[in-house]
Order: sequence, then structure tokens, then C-alpha cells
Amino acid sequence: MDLALTPGPTVFVGRNGQGKTNLVEAVGYLATLGSHRVSSDNPLVRHGAEQAVVRAALRKDDRELLVEVEINPGRANRVRVNRAPLPRPRELLGLVKTVLFAPEDLALVRGDPTERRRFLDDLLVSRTPRLAGVRSDYDRVLKQRNALLKTAKLARGNALATLEVWDGHLADLGGQLLAARLQLAADLDPHVSAAYEGVAGEGADRARLGYTSTVPLAGDGTAFLPGIGVPSAADLTAALARRVEERRKEEVDRGVTLVGPHRDDLVLHLGPAPAKGYASHGESWSFALALKLACFALLRADGEEPVLVLDDVFAELDAGRRTALAEVAGTAEQCLITAAVAEDVPVALRATRVQVADGTATVLPPETEPVGVPLPGAVEDAGSHG
Repeated sequence: MDLALTPGPTVFVGRNGQGKTNLVEAVGYLATLGSHRVSSDNPLVRHGAEQAVVRAALRKDDRELLVEVEINPGRANRVRVNRAPLPRPRELLGLVKTVLFAPEDLALVRGDPTERRRFLDDLLVSRTPRLAGVRSDYDRVLKQRNALLKTAKLARGNALATLEVWDGHLADLGGQLLAARLQLAADLDPHVSAAYEGVAGEGADRARLGYTSTVPLAGDGTAFLPGIGVPSAADLTAALARRVEERRKEEVDRGVTLVGPHRDDLVLHLGPAPAKGYASHGESWSFALALKLACFALLRADGEEPVLVLDDVFAELDAGRRTALAEVAGTAEQCLITAAVAEDVPVALRATRVQVADGTATVLPPETEPVGVPLPGAVEDAGSHG
């Protein structure tokens, strides 16, 4: 499919299973090199095809760029910018910025810590692309260290000496990641409070962020205090190294790394209680929405204009939350919305509608019912995305 997108809001409308989310998922892949729905690349490729291709013409900082991603399950993905290949796909990260809100985001409030860690780290990389390397290296060190710990109890000697080398790498990379996460959470906190008040209305409990860590210096879960700085990467590295040493015997006995940012959590506070386990269904939706609106506000404060992607969420929201979301969406430089029923989307956002059905995208005339005319120039590519 070949589809030209305009500034402002665009609504993709059509029955479930027709490919609306595939379109916005393709845009999101350019920003994160991953899907918000699945954890691997395999489901992104059409059944029977060898690869999926996402190609986008972008305008960024008064420059026009052509970005191409080949998704090759089982083989290395390939990325090109203006026809020039990038040595590593992750070098694309940060070039395209999106903020996506989808029904799956309710797991940010109700799910396990893995969801919130991924949320923080994805925003970190979007805001500071070099941290993609730190994050990747930390995961690699963690994997190697866990493999060594599984054998250390039996091997002792050389294995424990080798473990000390990995301890240093874990502490160094973990300290950098902790410092970046803490600064990000502190920067995000006031935006979350403001966004939640805007969504839930005056008189609602205040939404706040905190951070709880296996390294006491990094946080005990209490909400961030305005004006109080976060520890430096050097201090966190030293604290992480001490904590690893303290729990060395327990780690060897259990054969797993027990200390580090991979076991931490972003804590969501709602009034005097944690949101998880205490927030109602409506409050959980409001908090999930506030988190994403806060991301949008933070990136804008950094001088960016991210693409706002709203995947099938208006049907899940009541009138008040729809209005609050529509007000922000209306200010976005570009906003992509999916909906099974166009009327679920506020009228102010429906100026440009695209009917998605049977593998075609049809731009609808203003204020008319779907007419089923194929988009001029629409073609199918080798993958599942356009």
C-alpha cells in the first residue's frame, strides 16, 4: 500500500481485522523498531512472504528524508536513510518520534513491572538515542552474567574470578541506565500530574511518579520531590557495585542476577495509594492516558513534534476523557487515529478519513459515507505494511 498522509488528524476507519492497526504499527516501527502488539518481528510479515518493508518520506527540521526498513525474520533487518544503509538498525532510533496510545497501555497501570520498565526505556531512547546502545549492552552483560552464575556454584575458582569482570560491566552500564531513568521519571512527573488533572477533572486525586530499585540510592518508591536532583551515574554505579557484592552469595546460590535496573519498577501514585491495585477501572484508564499525554508534552518541551498515534482508544473512553484527548490531538502537527466506527472519534478530528477494507485504503470525501473508491496509485508491497 502507498498512502500519502497530511498534516493534522487522519482517521483510519473500518471493520476489525482489515488492517487499520497495521498502518499505524508500521509508523510506530520506524520510531521503536518494534511493535506495540507483539514481541517479535515474525507476525509483522504477511503469511507466505519472506519480508515486510516499511518506507516513509519524512519532513524533519526542514529536511526531507526517505527512511526504509526491511524486516527479515530470522535474519538481520536492514535500514536505509536516503538510500544509504545504516551499519546498525538502532541508529535509526530517535529520527522518527511517535507517541502511541492503545488499549494495551492499560497494562502500564495494571500489569507487571516489565511493562513500565519498557515504557521508560522506550521513551529514554526516543529522547536520547545514544542510550539504545547502553540498554542493549546492559541486556547483553546481564545475559552473560546470568549464564555464568548458573555454573558458578559448581565451578567456583575461575568462574568467580570471571564473574568479577562482569560485575564491573553490570555496575557501569546499570549506573548509566539508572541515572537516565531517574532523570526521565523526574522530568515526566509534573507532566503526568497536569495531564491526569486534565483528563480526570478538578478534584481528582493527584497522579505522581516514583521509582523503586534494588539499589536503595536509586529510590524506594516514594514520589519525586520538586527541586530535588537525582543521583549521578557515578554514584549509582558505585552503589550498584556495592549492592552486587552484598548479594553475591545469594546470586550464586540462586543462579541469577538479583540487583540492577532489570528488577526495578516505575511506581504510579494516585493520591495516598499506589494506582496498581487501588485505582478503579476509570482511574486506571485516566492514568494510562495521562502517561502518554505526558510523553507527548515532554517531547514537545524538548522542541520535538512527535506523531501522535491513537489506536482504537476512543471507543474505550467516556465523554470526558474523549474530550480531553481530542483537545491534545487537535494540537498535534500530525495525528493518526484508528476506529472501527467513525462516530466514536470526536467530530473535530474527522476532517480527513481513510476507509480501510479488503487490502485497500480509500480517502473519503468530507462529510460523506464510505464510497469504496480505491486510493489512486495504491500498490501492494512484499510485506504487511505500507
